[in-house]
Amino acid sequence: MFPYRQYQWESGMLQPIPPASQTNGPFVVAYQFSDVTGDGIADGIFLIATKLNDSPLLNNMSLVVQNGFTHEISVYHLKKVAGYNPTIWTGDLTGDRVDDILVTVQSGGSGAIVYAYVFSFISGKLGKIFDSIKFHEDRQYEVKYGNFAEVVVTSRNPNMRYILNIQYKGKEYLDEIYNGNGKLKEPIEGWVDPISGIYPIDLAGDGKYSLLTMEQIAGRYHADSLGFVENVLNWNGLAFESVRQQVAINGASF
Repeated sequence: MFPYRQYQWESGMLQPIPPASQTNGPFVVAYQFSDVTGDGIADGIFLIATKLNDSPLLNNMSLVVQNGFTHEISVYHLKKVAGYNPTIWTGDLTGDRVDDILVTVQSGGSGAIVYAYVFSFISGKLGKIFDSIKFHEDRQYEVKYGNFAEVVVTSRNPNMRYILNIQYKGKEYLDEIYNGNGKLKEPIEGWVDPISGIYPIDLAGDGKYSLLTMEQIAGRYHADSLGFVENVLNWNGLAFESVRQQVAINGASF
């Protein structure tokens, strides 16, 4: 990673600005070199952001791609995204044997939520084909506590239902919410957080990657984790769709 130095475009190339001339303007905070335009020549992929001198928080982010052959610049502004520890990964997520771009930014908030985006060149134009926040909004989860130490997690898109046994939470936890006969003292609903982990995986070993996403299941509060909803996403030509969903639950020592 560039050490938060400031850069500018000069003579078709990204050039560092001398320290004496730097301001609070945009910095290169992550970069990668890969052929994302499909012409066989590596392109420069840069994530540009600004930050305050006394804070590690990055904002005003933009993805900049410089064509390795023509030096043409493509820019996509990540509006309203602010966070920490940005990363860029490149690989074939769409199956066209051309690398795509995965950008992740840690939100720094409760739930360890990440902002994640996939970009691809479509008909020669840089476009966003995945947005982690929109993906989560389209899932529609329900988390409801039931009697006898059970929690029902319902997913829409895909339509799936999971029953979690939370005996492992221990007597003190269970006594707070259940009567002696195992019945709930009052209705309790949890929720599923937006994506907190997203990982490219090559399941078939053929160079085409899927995305594995992890969304935390929260009980009564954020730190009351009940497990994770995991989705394996494949590109179907129009969007990423879940081809496999499962719930990973927390275990108990014995």
